[in-house]
Amino acid sequence: MVRVMTMEDYDSVYRLWKQIKGFGIRSVDDSRAGIERFLRRNPTTSVVAEEDGKIVGAILCGHDGRRGCLYHVCVDPEYRMRGIGKSMVVFAMEALKKEEINKVSLIAFTKNDIGNAFWNEIGWTKRPDLNYYDFTLNEENITAFIQ
Repeated sequence: MVRVMTMEDYDSVYRLWKQIKGFGIRSVDDSRAGIERFLRRNPTTSVVAEEDGKIVGAILCGHDGRRGCLYHVCVDPEYRMRGIGKSMVVFAMEALKKEEINKVSLIAFTKNDIGNAFWNEIGWTKRPDLNYYDFTLNEENITAFIQ
């Protein structure tokens, strides 16, 4: 079952993130307060997938009024290849459509072979015409990668 993510899901989602190899968790943005801030700003677009009484997938999804963005798309390795990821993406994109968002983007690490194969498989387009830039405003917001 796919449904809207709430703050009550935070502990389960965080546990899921911690078991995904190569996953990057930011110290500030992915803290309880950071996710609460994100969900407050985007109350209807982030999703979780539940099976067997536990959360097995999650997507942080938000928008700025113009373009949607997917973050932290993940499915528990034991539950992959069952259509859960695609179901969550469709749910999030339908939620964005209801908010009149017409385009969605995401970032996938180049070394994320599983993720990149997934996005290609479900019809997303890799943009060869863009460079992606970052500027860090808070040096304390560091990324820890799950080994």
